[in-house]
Amino acid sequence: MMMLTPCMSQPLTGQAQQDIAGTWQGTLNVGNPARIVVKITRSDSGGWTGTLFSIDESPYGTGVQSIALQGPAIRFSVDSFNATYEGRLSTDGSSIEGVLTLRGKSPPLNLVRATADTAWALPEPPRSMPAAAKPVFDVVTIKPSSPDSQGKMIAGVNGRHMLMVNTSVNDIVAFAYGLDPKQIIGAPAWSDSSPYDVDGVPDVEGQPNTRQLRTLYQALLADRFKLIFHREKRTLSVFAITVAKGGPKLTKSASAATDPTPFYSGDGTLKVTNNSLADIADVMKYFVERPVVDQTGLTGRYDFRLKWSPDEAQSSDPNAPPGIFTAIQEQLGLKLVATKAPVDVIVIDHVERPSAN
Repeated sequence: MMMLTPCMSQPLTGQAQQDIAGTWQGTLNVGNPARIVVKITRSDSGGWTGTLFSIDESPYGTGVQSIALQGPAIRFSVDSFNATYEGRLSTDGSSIEGVLTLRGKSPPLNLVRATADTAWALPEPPRSMPAAAKPVFDVVTIKPSSPDSQGKMIAGVNGRHMLMVNTSVNDIVAFAYGLDPKQIIGAPAWSDSSPYDVDGVPDVEGQPNTRQLRTLYQALLADRFKLIFHREKRTLSVFAITVAKGGPKLTKSASAATDPTPFYSGDGTLKVTNNSLADIADVMKYFVERPVVDQTGLTGRYDFRLKWSPDEAQSSDPNAPPGIFTAIQEQLGLKLVATKAPVDVIVIDHVERPSAN
């Protein structure tokens, strides 16, 4: 699903260059073993392009960038994971011994060149749910999260299973209605402090789009949490997206306006295809932890890729990309400005702890 970025390899001097085009595979051992497949192809410009698959975790590949070969030394990056790979190609070109540096750790990842007989099968991407479908959960379980749970998963998809992990009721309401949690008013204290795990299977086959996911959780909140609310407008502290000095640096999308591609993010990378600035404001709230409103006046739909560093990465890596506020201005020609503005809020009239499974 990720776009591939062709990159020139480093030239060799005084010796023939090995051909690294092909399918490479190996197992990464960090907690649960993960089978990794890297497909490398020769580009028309003389370098290589590539795609990496973690086949036990997702059917979708992610782009491999900056593939370089200098003698037996091979190096590439996986920008969407903020990861780099460094290895050494064997004399016969059949294997690479190397390490993958990811989140401050460098576990070994040794790759072997696969053949038609030895190549691991790539998982098939799931079929999309029919666009006109209005799904509800056919089967769903809700249980309190383990006290040892770390992090959270909001609106995850695993095959036919729709997952929320270590999420509060406020998190679920915010996702279901496209809000920042600060736009939820009058909720009881437990709705923000008692996390739940949700595992449900819709009554319609196929992978739902964002609208259908929200429909699922809206019905769940009404049925299992007995949620009743009303809407109001209130003035809150927000970030406004505005046009920076020099104008926007955005590419208008050539895709059909009725067929936007979802956002992709991971470790400070956001890929957007065929989305409006209002759509972008909707997703930006997850990264700045405040409601975001579009005040650009731009009405088109755009494609772009934004790369930034979380605060932790900025403090430990002097070569890391800039923080999100600087990245938006430098890469997109936009600004996030702290201000106050009227926004939609949900006022909770009634909500209960979930009924038994």
